[in-house]
Amino acid sequence: MSKIRQQRTAEQMQQLLSEIFLRELNDPRLQDVTITEVSIDRELEHADVYVNALGDESRQDEVMAALDKAAGFLRHEVAGHMSLRKAPLLHFHWDPRLRHFQEVEDILNTLDIPPADETPDAA
Repeated sequence: MSKIRQQRTAEQMQQLLSEIFLRELNDPRLQDVTITEVSIDRELEHADVYVNALGDESRQDEVMAALDKAAGFLRHEVAGHMSLRKAPLLHFHWDPRLRHFQEVEDILNTLDIPPADETPDAA
């Protein structure tokens, strides 16, 4: 499979899973869960799905447990909506990038950088 098609399939799967999370999942543990990235191997047998609970790191264990329980249903839904020969196995991973972004933003907000002096005019 070409790299471009592989990337498009991953993007389509991310969008589909996001819609399923919004409309079809009733598990309260999966409220406000965001799919941040999906990557698929070349053979379309495995998909790594990265999720985060909108910056709430304390919910990681309960979200991952709920996703493990819902993995079969989600794979079935992906197979029904996407035209793939075989539905990939979904492997869920917690995405810590949102926490890292917040940490960097907090550090930047604490910096006290004085405004730059204007350059003197050439006389």
